[in-house]
Order: sequence, then C-alpha cells, then structure tokens
Amino acid sequence: MSGGPEERWSIARRLTLFLAAMVAILALVSWGMVTSFAREAAGRTQDNILAASATSIAETLRSESGEVRLELPYSAFSMLGALSEDRVFYRVAVGDEVLTGHADLEGPDVVPGEVVFATLPYRGAVVRAVSLQRTILSDGAAVPVTVTLAQTREGVQAIAAGLSRQAAVLSVLVFVLAVGIAAFAVRASLRPLNTMAQHLATRGPSDLRPLRRQGPPELMPLVKALNRLMERLGGSLRRSEDFIAEAAHRVRTPLAVVRTQAEIALHSVEEEGQKQTLRRVIRAVDESSRSASQLLDHAMVSFRADDLTRERLDLPALAGNVAEALRPTAQMKDIDIALDLDPATALGDEILIQNALRNVLDNAIKYSPAETKVTLSVRNGGGEARVTVVDEGPGFGTASAGELTERFRRGARAEGVVGSGLGLTIAEEALRAHGGRLDLSGDEDGRGACVSLILPAV
Repeated sequence: MSGGPEERWSIARRLTLFLAAMVAILALVSWGMVTSFAREAAGRTQDNILAASATSIAETLRSESGEVRLELPYSAFSMLGALSEDRVFYRVAVGDEVLTGHADLEGPDVVPGEVVFATLPYRGAVVRAVSLQRTILSDGAAVPVTVTLAQTREGVQAIAAGLSRQAAVLSVLVFVLAVGIAAFAVRASLRPLNTMAQHLATRGPSDLRPLRRQGPPELMPLVKALNRLMERLGGSLRRSEDFIAEAAHRVRTPLAVVRTQAEIALHSVEEEGQKQTLRRVIRAVDESSRSASQLLDHAMVSFRADDLTRERLDLPALAGNVAEALRPTAQMKDIDIALDLDPATALGDEILIQNALRNVLDNAIKYSPAETKVTLSVRNGGGEARVTVVDEGPGFGTASAGELTERFRRGARAEGVVGSGLGLTIAEEALRAHGGRLDLSGDEDGRGACVSLILPAV
C-alpha cells in the first residue's frame, strides 16, 4: 500500500531517492569504466604475449648453406598457452614463400622495425594477430623474413567478462551500502527538524514561548519565523482575553441597570398595557443578560481549557459554594436545594469546574416548577468522582445527549424559559478538557432531569 502524499513527498524520501539515483549513476559509470579497463588490460596482455612469442620465433631464424632455417621454440607457444586455451596460428614467410605454418594466414601489413597488431577474422573466428619482420643475411644478401602469429580471443573475452561481472557485483554492493549510508545521513541531517517538531508538539496550546533550541544555520530562518508568529499570536490572544474581560463588565452592568429601571417602572405604572410592555422588556433584558453571560462563560472555558490550572479540588466544598451562590435564585421560586455530599477529590481547574456546575445547577433551578426540590450530590467510587444534579422539571424529552450539548441547542420542553442553549455545552467542554464526561438521563416517565459531572478521582 502506498503512503500518503506527505510520506511520498517528504524531504527525507526525496533526498534519499535523489542520492540513490546519483549513486546508481556513479555505480553504472564505475562499472562501465572497470569493464572497459578490464577489456583493455586483457587485450594489452594478449598483445604483449603475442609480441613476445613472435619475437622469440624471429630470434631463432638463421641462415645455413644459403637457406633460411627455423626451429620453433617451445617457449613461444607455452607463453600463449599460459594466457588461455585459445587456438594459435602462425606463419613464417621468406619473402613471398611460406617457410612454415598456415599458408592462408594473412596478418597485418608489416612495417620494418615495428611490431604491428590487428584484429581480423580467420577460419570462422576472430583472432588477434601480430606481424614483425626480421632481415637475415643469406649468401651475402639481405633476406626479409616475416613472422605472423595469431590467437583467438575467447579466453581474453572470458577474462574481461569475469572482471566485468565482479565489477557489477561490487557496484551493486557499493550501491546498496551507499544508499543505506545516504538514508542514514539524510535522517541524521533532518533530526534537528524532527526534534524541533516534537518539542513544539509537546507544548500546550497556550505555550507561546519563543524557541531557544539551537539548530543548523539552515533552520534558523524557520525558527525566527516561528518565533515571530508565536509573538503575534500571543499578542492576539492577550487582546482577546482583555476584550472578554472588558465585555463581561461593559455588557452585564448596563443590562443590570436597564433591568433595575424597568422593574422600578413596572411598580410605578398602573395601566395594564404598560405593565405588559415592561414585563416584555424585563424578559428581553434577562434573555440578553443570560445569553451574554453564557457567551462570555463559553469563551472563558475555551481559553482556559487550553491551559488548565490543575490543583486538588475538594468537590463537596466546591458544590456547597455553588449551591449557596444560587440559593437566593432558587428561593425566589420556593425551590429547595438539597445537598448530599460524600468526600471526593479531583485534579482540575477550579474556575472551570465551578463554572460547569453553576450552569448545570442554574438550568435545574430555571426549568424546575415552583415549590419543588433540586438535589445536589457528590459521590466517589470506581476511580471516578461524580457530581449529580437532579431536578423535578420537564426533563430532556426525546433529544439525545449529543444534541443537547450542541451550542445554542435547546430541548423541546424548554420553550417559554429564558435561556441561550449554552449551559450544557459549557459543562461538557469543561469536563472534556479534564478528561471527564457529562452524563444526561431522566426518569422513566420522561419527567425530571439528572445531570452528572464525572471526573477522574484522586
């Protein structure tokens, strides 16, 4: 199976393939050069032996009683036999008359005082021939004697082919070794880049410190560019956090003032139409205030989830504090908040967990009918700490947990109640950031809601 586009076009793979191609070219060139040198060396060796053998034959020429005599030396042919088992042909001619040997052997044209070589066909084979001329004095006259010696080339070609095969094997071994070294060198050269990537991957989302690791000079422009990017990103995040804090103050305060003034006006007017109008204004302000508050809470959860402050949390104490903060709201509807708290601890960001529980408990109070009870319990068991809120409201209906935790998604039974659809979303994201989960359930008759905030216990 082929790799993905990132693997196919990675720098390491491209560099390795490039170096492998270069090594392959060099291996082919070296093999060709060795093969050429082997053939040339084998040919020169044959030429030298042929020349030595022909010279040895020529040196045995002599003149007796006006005739040219020749005794073929054994050493001349033994030298040729030492090179290979090729066939040997010879011809000794005095002028145009063949003294001994193969009469049909035609060697290269002789040049007085020189040894002449040629490659030519003879008796269905390709032979390497040498000719030389020696002058013999016979009856006071200079008689030219030509010695021609030829040998087939099978042995020389076999020697060259053997050397070529050895060179090919050596080239393949060098290629494999060089590719392995190239792959190792490429990975070693890219290791600083991989180390830098691993260092960045282990950082938290809000860890925007500049990189201080030293690397090869080729990587320093990338390091500087990353540092500048993180500096700009850090500035942008700080401005966003400042905006959220400022917006929380500037949005909530005017809305609270408007609501207060509307309530005062509601108690001061007597006409029923004006009262209805003011009630709608108060409701709209409540919706706006709650939506703005939960939007800001959601933004705060998103920011803090990237950089959690993990500390040991006393969940019963935290739950008690949240319940006391919301008890006045519950008392306005004559709702009783019952506490059932067992010892339990967890590691996490207190602000996020408190925010998540406040939204869940506030939902329970908001959707519960008057003169009912909301139960807040804390349990510890099975390696989990569970904070559960149970109310006597209309429940979740047929909507699934995934639908209810979507942003701005409200259940079918939430009509007529002020809300923004972000409470469960905030709780679910806060718990997920801690490695926990949000569990939603209801009674068998479909009434009442049970929301559990589950965290790893410590």
